[in-house]
This record gives sequence, structure tokens and C-alpha cells, in this order.
Amino acid sequence: MAKPYTPASAGLRQRAVQGDVRRPIASALPLDHNHVSKIDNSHERCAALGLSRIERLDFSPLGRSDLAVARERNQRLYAHAAPVMEMLHEQIINSNSMVVLCDATGTVIHSIGDHDFLTRAEKVALQPGVNWSEQTKGTNAIGTALIEELPTLVHADEHYMHANHFLTCSAAPILDPRGNILGVLDVSGDQRTYHQHTMGLVKMSARMIENHWLTDDYRNVMRLHFHSRVEFIGTLMEGILAVSEDGKLVGANRGALEQLGLSGAALRMHSLSTLFGTSVSALVDRFRLPLAQPLPPPQPVHLSNGRQFHVYARFNRPVWLGMESVPTQVSDVTPLGGPPGAVATPSAAPLREPAARNPAASDRAGLSSLITGDAQVGTLVDKIRRVINRDIPILILGETGTGKELLARAIHQDSERARQPFVAVNCASIPETLIEAELFGYEEGAFTGARRKGAVGKLVQANGGTLFLDEIGDMPLTLQAHLLRVLQERQVTPLGSAKAVSVDVMLVCATHRNLREMIEQKSFREDLYYRLNGLAVRLPPLRERSDLMALVERILERENPDRRLRLSPDVLRLFQGYHWPGNVRQLFNVLRTASVMAAGDTSITRDHLSDDFIDDARRAAAQRPAAVAPEPEPVAVRAAPVDVAAAGGASPSLSTPAGGQDDQAGRSLEDIELQSIQRAVDAAGGNISVAAKQLGISRNTIYRKLRWKTPR
Repeated sequence: MAKPYTPASAGLRQRAVQGDVRRPIASALPLDHNHVSKIDNSHERCAALGLSRIERLDFSPLGRSDLAVARERNQRLYAHAAPVMEMLHEQIINSNSMVVLCDATGTVIHSIGDHDFLTRAEKVALQPGVNWSEQTKGTNAIGTALIEELPTLVHADEHYMHANHFLTCSAAPILDPRGNILGVLDVSGDQRTYHQHTMGLVKMSARMIENHWLTDDYRNVMRLHFHSRVEFIGTLMEGILAVSEDGKLVGANRGALEQLGLSGAALRMHSLSTLFGTSVSALVDRFRLPLAQPLPPPQPVHLSNGRQFHVYARFNRPVWLGMESVPTQVSDVTPLGGPPGAVATPSAAPLREPAARNPAASDRAGLSSLITGDAQVGTLVDKIRRVINRDIPILILGETGTGKELLARAIHQDSERARQPFVAVNCASIPETLIEAELFGYEEGAFTGARRKGAVGKLVQANGGTLFLDEIGDMPLTLQAHLLRVLQERQVTPLGSAKAVSVDVMLVCATHRNLREMIEQKSFREDLYYRLNGLAVRLPPLRERSDLMALVERILERENPDRRLRLSPDVLRLFQGYHWPGNVRQLFNVLRTASVMAAGDTSITRDHLSDDFIDDARRAAAQRPAAVAPEPEPVAVRAAPVDVAAAGGASPSLSTPAGGQDDQAGRSLEDIELQSIQRAVDAAGGNISVAAKQLGISRNTIYRKLRWKTPR
């Protein structure tokens, strides 16, 4: 008799026998017969293993030393997966879910996610050090994906064990270039938050890890990047083949196997000539370019059945390719303006050398300079460090004045491109009629008012370095399509020209707008959003940061390098109670003006502040109950010369103070801050949310400060 067409039918039949009449949660999902069969087969395997549906949960993960050994054994997998997991988590943050990485045995080696859900997951032992193979946990996405070697969804009561019915899990195996399983990437969440696109995100992320692994494995051999459609070369949909010197196919990514319709074993039976009808020498001759040559189009190749693909060759070692006598540019980094393997013209693609930078200068201007004690900023910097130099675009979100350009410059400073140009373009400040010419450049006579000899666009100016597109949300919709095409083709065609120029830039974008809302309103292209959003990070507004006084000290030191300047107690309280709508930029302008006004004085008082700032602060204070701090002693700031890396000198450097602050001043600041917070909490009757609203800071900041107050 045929099984009912419902997920986990074996489990549901068992429920019926036991009189359990709950509605099967999973049956509401649009699932096909293959999915149902996969779950039923897994349940049958679990029953054959003698697993119990109500088995006592395993709360004994690997010991710390054993977990360390497991992580060490899978260090390379973790290194490739961690940045991708961070990006994946950014896409699903605040959705009551987590991202899990397991090794080839099903043991969890790393997880990140929403704090509350991580706590729930620990109750069913979904945590590092615990094995989630089918043999130990029954039907679940991780274990079943390992057996099926296919992306697997297990939802709600499809899980074999009752304790896991609150979960919905989407997992995809991670394969090496020879088709061997390296591990599993999984997103698990509350079954009530199920979303059909989660599996797509997981599969794309697993494919990204696989592509990084293949590139790392075959860095010193020729790699072919191909697709039946040219515009998909350079995306996650492309196929990648590794070709040995004698033309053997030694490795392939999942995209290659899917497009060719071959298994890994079947592919390795082929050579370059039997598969595509071409040779290594022919590809070398086509894609090995003298310095002045423009980029060639992809080479069309055909399978034996007549199906056509477009191929670019990428190679990194001139000696291996017998090219010693030919002056060429061969870069291991895919240029933004050209497909993989592209070699650009001298004016467009200078080769980057690893910058032997002065460590002290790097610390002053790089990401380290942004760390001033705020936990949110510290987490943001850690995420960026994981993806820097990995050809992943970064999208910076945040209110106006939070320091988005300063962060972009710090990213550039810490990258391998630090010796190359940093070019910033504010998409909101350029007239819509001129922004296309500004970005892409133009030839003489391209339009009325054009310069006589034309102009080089910002993309080409940034070549080899970093292009920062500020306020990307203000870019006209018609220009968004042009930018997307440039990012896909990795070439720029100036207005009025028929000649494309290859460019190689690291792309960093920023906006204060909600791009997801703009996508829904059809004012921002969804495909461009996902192209720009490799890693999205949010710069917190100043009112949510816990490092206000550290920023004040840095700014005063920069503006007053030759004297000691103090904040009066009155101004200190005013600053701490203010909501700073203009964020760091406003703080900098207020202090710079006050420093000038206080010339000859030893402290900044209200008389040195602008009238409009004082009026605004008074209005803000009148709108909420004040948390009055005890009368503090004046706070002294020891000024010392520091190097500043700020955009146009308009933003403060957040570098580590050279002179520092004396111990007494440090204690006074901390005491003042803690007393203010404690008074606000007491006035709110212990209600942290009310106190946070009154102070204009986050609840987490209050919790953290009060923890620090506790003697340790």
C-alpha cells in the first residue's frame, strides 16, 4: 500500500496509532515527493538503528581538549567557512536562528547566531563539540545531508526525535574539488520562522566556501571559469575547472559538474581536449597578453553534444606556462573590471605588491584606530578583518555622521591595496545628469560641456586600489543598471568610447537609507543590492555607543596637541545627557569650535559652546527626566601629537592616544559614568529599558557598565 503523501509519513502514522491528533506542522510546506521520500528513508534508517524518538538528550559534548583537536583538524575548513558564515548570519540576523558548521563526521565545530536562540539550541545540545549525525540525533538536516550528500531541509516534526520538533533546519554539504565531503553548513531556527529562501542562502554560501577551497588548492595551475551565458562568469553560478600542465582535469567546483552533467569521477576521465576540444597552449596564447593589449572576449568552446560554453582562463605562474620571454601581467586576484583570468592594460591594472607598511602608521590609520572600547564597534571590526583581501564587497550601513568614510579608509589602509588610490564618490552630491560621466569617465565631445580631452572616471582612478561609493542609495535607478553591468563584466566603457577598460578595485559602499525598503518600493535594484552586499556592517549611532568620553579625549588631543585642555563638570554632564543627532561628525565640530573659543583658557565651559548646541541640548533634556550626576572634578585631558587619518581632515582620528590620560582622570570619568547610570536605574525603579531611554544609550551598555562596577 502506498505511503500517504505527507512529510515524515512514518512518524505521522506512529502518531495516529498513539492517538496524537496534532496537526502535522511540516505538511503546510510546499514539499515534493523526493523530499518526502528522503525523510521517510531517513526515519526508516533511524528505526533500523534502534533509535528512540524520546531518547534522553546528549548533553555531553566533546571535552575542551577534544574539541580543540577537532577544530585543529578542520582548521582549513574553518578558515574558509568563517567569513562566509558571518555574511550568512548578517542575512538572517534577528530571525531566531543560528549558522552551524560541522565536519565530515557531523560534529559541530563552530556556530554563530542570535543569543536567545543559541541558548535554546544548547538545551538540545546543538552546540560545538556535539555530533549531529543520524546515528546519534536521528533525522536532522546535518546528519541526513551527510548521508544523502545533497542539500537537505528537515522541518519541525520531520525530525526523528521529539525534542527537535521546534527546529527548522536547512543544510548543504561542502565538497572539495574531487567531490569528497569536507563538512556541512547549516542554518537552524525556530520552525515558526521558516522561510523558503533560507535553503537558497545556505546553498550559495556552501558553494562560496567550495570555490574558495578550489582556488586555494589549485592556485598554481590553470583554472577555467565558464558558463553558457557570459554574464554569469564571475558569479557563484560559474563553473570552475582546474587543469594540469598536460591538460588533465584535476578539479572542479559544483557549478562545473552541474553544467556539464558529469560526476567528479566521470569528469576526471576527460582531458581539456576531449571535453572542450581545445588545448592548454591555445588558451595560454589567447589569454596571455602583452602589456598594451586590451582584454580579449571569452573563448567559445563546445561539448561533444554541441552545447556551447564561454571560457576564460586564469593562470598565475609565467614559468610554468613557458612565458618567461613575454612581458605579461598575470594576477592571482580577479580584476573587478574583467572576468577571471583577465589581464588589464597598464593604465588600468597596476600589479599590487604586498605593502611593507609602517606598522605604527597602519595602527594609527587602520581598523585598530577605530577600537575605542565600544563592543559594537569591536565586533564590526572583527567581522571586517575576516573578509578583508578576499574579494568580498563591503556595505556600510549607518546614520549620517557615524564615520562611514572613516571606516572605509581604515579598511583600505589595512588591505593589500594600501599603496594604491582610495577614491571616494558621494552619489548624493553629484547631479544626476553628471554622475555617470563622473563614475565611468568620458571621451572628448561625449556631451555638451565635456572637457576638451575628456576625463578619466572614478572607477579607473581607483584602479588597483579602493572605490568608496558613499550614499549608494541615492544613485539614480538607471545608473544602477549600468553599475551592475560593470561589476559583472569588470570592465568600464567611458561615455562616447567604444573601447572597454579593465579595472581592478576593492568595492566599499555606504548608505544611511534602508535599501530593503527601497527594493520593495522599486527604487533600488535587488540584483545590485545582493551584488554589493557581500558583508553588511552597521555603524552604531553615537547615542548607542559606550565610548563617548574616549572619543572626546581623542578629538581634544588632536585639536590641542600643545596644551592640556579640560572639560568642565557642567559640559561633561551636558555631553553625557545629549542624544547627538549628528553623531561623531557633530561631536567633532562642537569640540573643534570649543577648542578655538577656549584659546588661552584651561577648560571648556558652556561659554565656549555654540548657542544653537546649548539650546538643542536644553530642549532634549527637557523632553526626558534627567539622570543627575554628582558634582565631578574637572576632567583633564593630556594632549599629545598624533597622526590623523581622516577624510579631508573633517573627521577625528580614532587612533590610540600617544600620551594617554592620567590615572586619576581615568577613574573620575568611570566613576561619573557609573554614578549617572546607577542614578538613572534607581530613578526608573530598576527598569533597565526606561533608564536606557532616559540616558539615550542601549540596554546592553547599561548591563555591561554595571557588570564592570561589580568587584572582580
